[in-house]
Amino acid sequence: MIEKNNPKTIRAWAFYDWANSVYSLVISTAIFPIFYASQAITSTKVVNGEEIPYVEFFGRTFINTEIYSYVLSLSFLVVAAISPFLSGIADYTGSKKKFLKFFCYLGSISCGMLYFFDVEHLEISMLFVLLASVGFWGSLVFYNAFLPEIADPENHDQVSAKGFAYGYVGSAILLILILAVLTFFGNHLVRYAFVAVAIWWAGFAQVTYRVLPSNIHQRKPEDTYIWKGYQELIKVWNELGDLFNIKRFLRSFFVYSMGVQTVMVMAVLFAKKEIDWGGQDDTGLIVSVLIIQFVAVFGAFLFAYLSKRLGNIPVLIMALTIWIGICLAAYFIETAVQFYTLAGVVGLVMGGIQSLSRSTYSKLLPNTIDHASYFSFYDVVEKLGIVVGTFFFGLIEGATSSMRFSALAILSFFLIGLFLILFVKREKNIGPQMANN
Repeated sequence: MIEKNNPKTIRAWAFYDWANSVYSLVISTAIFPIFYASQAITSTKVVNGEEIPYVEFFGRTFINTEIYSYVLSLSFLVVAAISPFLSGIADYTGSKKKFLKFFCYLGSISCGMLYFFDVEHLEISMLFVLLASVGFWGSLVFYNAFLPEIADPENHDQVSAKGFAYGYVGSAILLILILAVLTFFGNHLVRYAFVAVAIWWAGFAQVTYRVLPSNIHQRKPEDTYIWKGYQELIKVWNELGDLFNIKRFLRSFFVYSMGVQTVMVMAVLFAKKEIDWGGQDDTGLIVSVLIIQFVAVFGAFLFAYLSKRLGNIPVLIMALTIWIGICLAAYFIETAVQFYTLAGVVGLVMGGIQSLSRSTYSKLLPNTIDHASYFSFYDVVEKLGIVVGTFFFGLIEGATSSMRFSALAILSFFLIGLFLILFVKREKNIGPQMANN
């Protein structure tokens, strides 16, 4: 058994956020999307007075960012399809750390392979985009499943926030280093940024691997453990049938995750296409990303503090209300200053809603040792939400040739998510410390 609330274990667990968040920032949010938007062009067309870049993909023509949305959507669908099966096996065999390592190395190696990105071989290049995303999100299934095993429920908000804070700070440090290299030595070195992400991710993950145990509950699988994985899933599914509050929360989480994660992966591309930067280069975009990162650190701890005072559900309601305002503002903003302001607000609620969503679900879990299987449902719900969100973002852009209408459509996800979370009961362990049932 592992000692819960051990500071050393918690730091080691949080350090995986430090390691893998460089993918989320450099590859998913900042450097690679800008690189992709400038490289992935095979032709252009003038639509409504604007020049729209297109690419050839498997013999068909798409807006370049449209196909990017579809590939990311597919990656989330892959993770959603395989994680329940793998999580069932991981719980039954006590092999969460092995799966965590596998997806970590899959993602980091794929990031390194982006060095060879070539629009003339776009299908192969986008395969590495797909695999890097699968590696990142697949590893989070098993990373998140350690949370109930390293800390008691009353500490989940702070521990979850600590992980996100480590991730925001660590990834920002690497991004600043990359920007310094590109500024002083030239943008022609940008491909080396993807290699740096691979090394950072796999390298710092070793801190986590050295401390987290491999088989916390000392499970000894039989030869038929593969089929036991399916049986574990069926058991958890049946248990969820009686856990009405978890189901209510997951319905809301499914819908608002469509919006949160889609904003995260498409924000920079939106800004590059839709905002007037007054002749500035792409440095302004990176500055906005750094604003989001550093404000998100504050946001994660602010929302953890508010949850202690007000309860998890009221604070999530507050966050979703702010997200609705963000989507409305995104449709109308035109200038760099307006985008910087909006980026600050996004950072505030992005860190808060991600951290608080994870800890709220963790608190709602029943008394069980099948944490990977339960967290696989959480991750499947999240991934299916992102599949829908990113797919419709690309679909709407393809139909309208404008990302502004896609941003406006995301507003509906937050509205529905806000409505659904109103039905989640404020139980004792997700309310303020002084609350009763």
